[in-house]
Amino acid sequence: MSSIPTKDEILQWISDHPTQTAKRDIAKAFGIKGAARIDLKRVLKELEDEGHLRKQRKTYRDPDKLPPVSVLAVLAPDMDGDLFAKPLEWAGEGPEPRVLLSLRESDPAVGEGERILAKLQEVKADDHQYVARLIRKIGSNPRKILGIYRKGAEGGRVVPIDKGNEKDYLVRPGNDYGAQDGELVEAEQAGPKNRMGLPNARIVTRLGDPSAPKAVSLIAIHQHGIPDDFPDEVITEADKAKPAGLKGREDLRELPLVTIDPADARDHDDAVWAEFDPDPKNEGGFVLWVAIADVAYYVTPGSALDREAWKRGNSTYFPDRVVPMLPDRLSGDLCSLHEGVPRACLAVRMVIDADGKKLSHRFMRGLMRSVASLNYAEVQAARDGQVSDKCGPLMESVIEPLYGAYEALTRARKARQPLDLDLPERKIVLGDDGRVKSVALAERYDAHKLIEEFMVLANVAAAEELFHRNRPLLYRVHEEPSDEKLDALREVAQASGFTLAKGQVIHTSHLNKLLAQAEGTDHDELINISTLRSMTQAYYHPENYGHFGLALRSYAHFTSPIRRYADLIVHRGLISAHGWGKDGLSEEDVERLETTAKHISETERRSMTAERDTNDRYLAAYLSERVGNEMTGHISGIQKFGAFVKLDETGADGLVPVRSMGAEFFHYDPKEQTLMGADTGMVISIGQKVVVRIAEAVPVTGGLELELLSIDGASLPRGPRRAKGRVVSRKYNKGKAKKDKLRKKVERRRR
Repeated sequence: MSSIPTKDEILQWISDHPTQTAKRDIAKAFGIKGAARIDLKRVLKELEDEGHLRKQRKTYRDPDKLPPVSVLAVLAPDMDGDLFAKPLEWAGEGPEPRVLLSLRESDPAVGEGERILAKLQEVKADDHQYVARLIRKIGSNPRKILGIYRKGAEGGRVVPIDKGNEKDYLVRPGNDYGAQDGELVEAEQAGPKNRMGLPNARIVTRLGDPSAPKAVSLIAIHQHGIPDDFPDEVITEADKAKPAGLKGREDLRELPLVTIDPADARDHDDAVWAEFDPDPKNEGGFVLWVAIADVAYYVTPGSALDREAWKRGNSTYFPDRVVPMLPDRLSGDLCSLHEGVPRACLAVRMVIDADGKKLSHRFMRGLMRSVASLNYAEVQAARDGQVSDKCGPLMESVIEPLYGAYEALTRARKARQPLDLDLPERKIVLGDDGRVKSVALAERYDAHKLIEEFMVLANVAAAEELFHRNRPLLYRVHEEPSDEKLDALREVAQASGFTLAKGQVIHTSHLNKLLAQAEGTDHDELINISTLRSMTQAYYHPENYGHFGLALRSYAHFTSPIRRYADLIVHRGLISAHGWGKDGLSEEDVERLETTAKHISETERRSMTAERDTNDRYLAAYLSERVGNEMTGHISGIQKFGAFVKLDETGADGLVPVRSMGAEFFHYDPKEQTLMGADTGMVISIGQKVVVRIAEAVPVTGGLELELLSIDGASLPRGPRRAKGRVVSRKYNKGKAKKDKLRKKVERRRR
């Protein structure tokens, strides 16, 4: 064939022969020689301009398809253990295709973040478009950098937003991904350092204006890799869901169950009711009801909704948005116990005695209808005598019995002695423009504690139910603190003039005695913070190791399946144990229980870190308008490089660098957690009250730098200047001897 082929014929050839797409391959296929090659080049250029082809080096390919040999980035295993990958280059108009890795026994192991060269085969499957065979590994995932792009004459720089990363990254021309000056970008390290000593980077994602109201949480979402877009198949599956009927359920619609949540709550996943126990043998006792949204009915094992919920592990909460575990069709509608609407639920009926001890419980799968959606403030106001029109009809039948049951549970709590920390929670309030309007202490009512106690008891009942039925589940585990952390807490307590029992198995009651000693003193918050820091991180596990903080032998999460995958597993376990349907715990769920426990423990920590980082950035933005102002606070941490201060008004944590503490040298004592001035003998330690001046607040990083003005009411002493490199240690030694003498005196007095 010597005539020039049509555009359709060229596109068909490229589709049928993906490995032969160079211009000479196409010319050879159609018998094009000599001057006719110029016409072929013109047609190929037209196809490229029209978007049908993309030229890559000397080959042409369909931009909406991946080349037969591609470089891929390996993703984390999914809940079934399958490995998927994403292409590092994608020029198509639609979403990037999903690639399933098909590894042979002889292939080396590959993990998340690694890069591979792979041969691709296009397939038609529900959850992927290509299958990849490994050719070879070509390196690990390069370091990711989130920062602000600063355009230069030749290329530019990425200024990282991480507090601890002060080094810029150079971006060569062509590696800027079209980013504009001042844009928030995600980049990856590329190649060795250049002659200026700075590492090179390649921009891979543009995230927009970093000063936009929504940017603060967007930074955290990207920085911590939190999935925030639901795949189309997940949304489609959620949209097809229909409300559950009464079939196979107990009819609980006549029970006056109510939801009690924050005033701005979007979903309601738990409802409660209590009544005086009519059984004369249980005088002063109560019957408690806790009904939880039946998420398992809609999110079935192995479904697209289930895979996505497992991947997310939990919902993540920011001041300006929620990244939910489930689409809004479920979390805000079908699984939300709205007032006056029939809703599927898993409920537990519990009987307690007058002292709050649980005598019995019974679980059921039911259909309920909330009689009222209430908030904490209005319930507490009604209890205190300010009864609203909404609460009025519910006082005798609902609210009074709820508080009666709560008082009984409070007696049981006092006998059990869970850890009684008192750490004020501050709430960031945003204005209509998305900026921080105020930072205030969150109101804490008995209504909050009432719901907490009901939920704790329901969680205990779920753990006990599945244990006695010998069914697998995920426990919420909180192990006792290590000896090293207890020793550190004991030293802080002794330095503050308090005691903590030694030489015996530690119980929460011992820690509560320490907290009671500090209550109302200048060391109150210090002891609470130090006690919290001595605790281990709670996690999920198929084995029961108890819950130290709550002083409970068995504890599981049952009450929030809308926002925690662990609760969904417990719901499925109850469904299987009672034979309530085919949507219970599957064999696959059981086989990967330990993997699931580890995964959702990690996603929980990821969310906590992202939420904390976001709050830091919002607080820094709020305080950036108050640079130069003086504020009170207390020392919350000591490091070699400086002291951390928690501000009283906002709860923000800032750093006083040691370089700003005058001219003298400071000796750091890691055991005592102190800084001591070599010239003045001044000691800076955790818990001291301070006055500071805001020196710098950087919203994009959340960094807050403070200048120390006074400690415990005394102005900061300034040591004499010394010759460079010379350390005067006489007063340090004097001060240390004085401190050691004082410690021995305290120890003798405590014996």
